[in-house]
Amino acid sequence: MRLTEFWRRMNEHFGPAYAESFARDHVMSELGGRTVHQALDAGWEAKDVWRVVCDVMGVSSRLR
Repeated sequence: MRLTEFWRRMNEHFGPAYAESFARDHVMSELGGRTVHQALDAGWEAKDVWRVVCDVMGVSSRLR
């Protein structure tokens, strides 16, 4: 998954303003105690981060 697709899905699920806030502020134990931004910066693949977001936040199957 490309980062552009990752952010498109984040924006579609959360809305553009909240997607950025969530990615910056929400720490998830499933990402090793990191935020979305921190996980991506640490080298996590976008598809793996997206799977965690989907599982934790109950993203609809349409966006998975």
